[in-house]
Amino acid sequence: MSEITRLFGNRARAYASFRPQYPQALFAWLASNSPGNQCALDIACGNGQASRPLLGYFQQVLACDGSPEQLLAATDLAGVGVFAADAQALPLADASLDLIVVAQALHWFATPSFFAETARLLKPDGLFCAWCYSLLQIDAELDAVLHDFYWNTLGGYWPQGRASVDAGYSDIQAPFARLAVPAFAIELEWDLPQLFGYLSTWSAVQKLEQASGRDPLLDLLPNLEKAWGTPQRRRFVRWPLHFLAGQPARPHQ
Repeated sequence: MSEITRLFGNRARAYASFRPQYPQALFAWLASNSPGNQCALDIACGNGQASRPLLGYFQQVLACDGSPEQLLAATDLAGVGVFAADAQALPLADASLDLIVVAQALHWFATPSFFAETARLLKPDGLFCAWCYSLLQIDAELDAVLHDFYWNTLGGYWPQGRASVDAGYSDIQAPFARLAVPAFAIELEWDLPQLFGYLSTWSAVQKLEQASGRDPLLDLLPNLEKAWGTPQRRRFVRWPLHFLAGQPARPHQ
């Protein structure tokens, strides 16, 4: 089991509870740009945030993850074909998929062998679309607190690959021409406990806690409370999404 699989498995229930949902308009765009609506696959599906919405657009939706704990924590995947698998070796037939999506995970396995696997699985003109989001945006005071925590407190504890998220996937070299995607963003209203729960899912928080024996969120909380105000106060939270999309050509046989 890889370090990333273990980290996300350790807090699978928190991940299922606090990771934000993606905008519905994104899934409508994905369906309209796929060659058909027979079958879509969500790779590294986690708790199924990108799997469930696809059910409204595709006859069959498959979802896989390398962490069985994540799959067990996904309690709302009725109608989705779920299986555990390595993203670079999927037990599916050639040219069987209209769409492959990877939500907030491509940076962990963006290798030539992975892209070759997606090209094998997609139908002619099939769509591949991966996306990520980095730091959330609230207001100037809270953003400053979170930026300091992200870059300074956690700076040395992010697993390898996280830099690609900070770069909005612009550093990932995919073997196909990129397709432009509209400017989608996650937008929610949260109270402070919801934000705190979300921060607990960060992999660097887990790594620093393991290294120091103390949850770093306990040291962050006073500054967060001061900037937030009453914990039950609801604030507008926004994550811009960054995309890597295209139509991989199948390798010649």
